[in-house]
Amino acid sequence: MAENVPAIEVAGLIKQFGKFRALDELDLVVQPGEVHGFLGPNGAGKSTTIRALLGLLRVNGGSARVFGLDPWADSVTIHKRLAYVPGDVALWPNLSGGETIDLLLRLRDVDPKDTRRAELLERFQLDPTKKGRAYSKGNRQKVALVAAFAADPDLLILDEPTSGLDPLMEQIFNECVAEHKERGATVLLSSHILSEVERLADRVTIIRAGQAVETGTLESLRHLRRSKVTAQVSGTLPELAGPGIHDVKVEDQTITCAVDPEGLPAVLTALTAAGVRSLTSTPPSLEELFLDAYRTEGAAR
Repeated sequence: MAENVPAIEVAGLIKQFGKFRALDELDLVVQPGEVHGFLGPNGAGKSTTIRALLGLLRVNGGSARVFGLDPWADSVTIHKRLAYVPGDVALWPNLSGGETIDLLLRLRDVDPKDTRRAELLERFQLDPTKKGRAYSKGNRQKVALVAAFAADPDLLILDEPTSGLDPLMEQIFNECVAEHKERGATVLLSSHILSEVERLADRVTIIRAGQAVETGTLESLRHLRRSKVTAQVSGTLPELAGPGIHDVKVEDQTITCAVDPEGLPAVLTALTAAGVRSLTSTPPSLEELFLDAYRTEGAAR
């Protein structure tokens, strides 16, 4: 794949299910070598987008490209270079976990002995001798994750991949994604666990009703959003008001407010004049950006 070709490029994508429009001119670009968070509640269109990228359904309009290729027409070529882990993995009931992993690797013309299979089984604490029907939901996820990471593909598409995993295994997953990225691979990560995306993602796209609401790096999105400022002052409490200053609350000698970037100079000047004893300024979390994007979009509709 040429360096200037996005790993994933979606433009104006439309998908209709009868009268329901699941994707409404969706735009999404994932650059090679990045971890891209793909966020939205149930019904927003995330899984439909992923199915289109995997070549599992034909879209009604717009374009989707993976490695510059058409997922519907070139799915075989594309699937040789990607691995997909859904949020609810179904296994062959009579195959053991190890046999399933080996089968998935050999389907890629990969010899399991030449992979990190053994290391990953140990890290994910997965018993490969149990039959698929005996695995819990979390262990079924582990089988798929071990197969995906062991294959070392150019692109990982992960749709709620840690569903059913305990916090320790979630940490192992995070480490594996980081290692995968270090090797130059690309990850599209759809997750409801915003803290997980916040730790891993270089950029995020938030979608609502099949449309992109926000996209960019966390830093660029935060620059456009309010920071929470909390200060204790020793003197007379200042009256904070003006452009970019919101939700001012006063308790004893403590002031809290939400401040847009353009409002920070006025706030800092007023607090300094009042005698600052302590001051904290906290950028918005991904969860706050997510909720703010939905509030803003909902108010505009």
